[in-house]
Amino acid sequence: MYQIKYSPGSKDDLRELAYTIAITYGMPKTAEKYVRELSDKILSLSKNPERYAIRTNRSLFQYGMNVRRVDYKKMAILYTINGDTVYIHRVIAGSMITGL
Repeated sequence: MYQIKYSPGSKDDLRELAYTIAITYGMPKTAEKYVRELSDKILSLSKNPERYAIRTNRSLFQYGMNVRRVDYKKMAILYTINGDTVYIHRVIAGSMITGL
């Protein structure tokens, strides 16, 4: 079982996403459900996080040479594995990642 650690940027990403859905679009219940499901997807990485391939896109190298990506709907969860820890770097719209 791997431990999940969030970067400050990934925590901000989740807060901003929840705020945008709840306040900007006026759908607080949808925001709560979406972020909960997204968080569940992240927590699923505690079991076999290697199941997602290492990405070699230059735009992702800022997160390390062994960055991986898992998608949840239109969001991309970018993470690396170090020992028994899965480090969540960012949770961003998949369309923001170039070179895919």
